[in-house]
Amino acid sequence: MTRKTAAALLLPLAGALLTACFGASIDITVRADGSGRIISEYRVSRAFEAMGRLDGNEGWPVIPAGRADLERTVARIPGLRLSSFSSREVPSAGIGGSDTRIRAVLDFDDLSALVAFLDSSGSRASISREGSANVLRLTLLEPFDPIGSAELLALMGEVFEGYEMSVRLNAPGNPAVGVFPAVPAGARIETGGGSALFAVAVGDLPAVSDGLVLEFSW
Repeated sequence: MTRKTAAALLLPLAGALLTACFGASIDITVRADGSGRIISEYRVSRAFEAMGRLDGNEGWPVIPAGRADLERTVARIPGLRLSSFSSREVPSAGIGGSDTRIRAVLDFDDLSALVAFLDSSGSRASISREGSANVLRLTLLEPFDPIGSAELLALMGEVFEGYEMSVRLNAPGNPAVGVFPAVPAGARIETGGGSALFAVAVGDLPAVSDGLVLEFSW
């Protein structure tokens, strides 16, 4: 099985796999008054994009929202502002060639604006008060049917080698992060210094068929 075949098989799962063909990171800072900043960055492999199009996926939106789409999203959410946006070509983090790297910085006035940006539908992101703690719950992956053979999973790991998905929360006190229903193999969890981080290799996500939920508390 070739990398091109693996790409064709994985593209239809893009709706289920949040970072199916790119690396993504989001760094959230929450201040004591509930305001804060979001630094979001993602990168798309030009080589992978070309493979997908060769396999008849021209209509699939490989590169996510550009500046215009992001500005429309911000305009719909009270208390959210786009502070900066950049898009440029950089050396590939994966199989060679180059990536498109998109970086956006947004400021929010309160936690409701943060949650609305993370998920406007309200089904994949929520915030609640549990005792004396705030809890931000993020559904990164919904459960999906297992992909199949160990050979295919291993090849997908090779295709996406070098790409990572990460979420960091910086908040007052000592934030913590819980991962449900289980921590994926190879994932990293780091806490301390006023932040909590969850990170996982994109190539490991196709094996996480039970879903992936993060709960940050502070």
